[in-house]
Amino acid sequence: MTVLGKQKQYCLTPDEIESRLKSVSIQPTMQRISICQYVLCEADHPTAEEVKEWVDKRSLKMSLATVYNTLNVLVSAGLLREFKFSCLGKSVFDSNIDDHFHFFDEKTGKFHDLDSELLTIDSKLPKEFKVNKMDILFTGSLEESNASV
Repeated sequence: MTVLGKQKQYCLTPDEIESRLKSVSIQPTMQRISICQYVLCEADHPTAEEVKEWVDKRSLKMSLATVYNTLNVLVSAGLLREFKFSCLGKSVFDSNIDDHFHFFDEKTGKFHDLDSELLTIDSKLPKEFKVNKMDILFTGSLEESNASV
């Protein structure tokens, strides 16, 4: 997994998106396929408002409620993860469903995925606590020499 600036290298076709939706028992409507094309193939940690803006630019007008409902269905099905980061004040949706952490660049407002294997966390939690997952967000700015990573 790339540390920063992970680019989506392969976009699913509408037929592949339809098959993926059907595989998790989601009815593949035109709206859902369109939203999936963006959130699974093109976007990088979009908000619902950014998804709506993308859809509107393609003359596929739909309500913000439809966008939210679709994103929630995709999260429930395990195709997306939703993160509520206080630095943004709203949820972002992530197509990277593998365990990973995030870095928020305060200068650009962009989120970057960080491979969880790069970090070691020595937890001293009491034995009765069983951790299932950790959502960790680092904030700061990328150094100029590393900005192209």
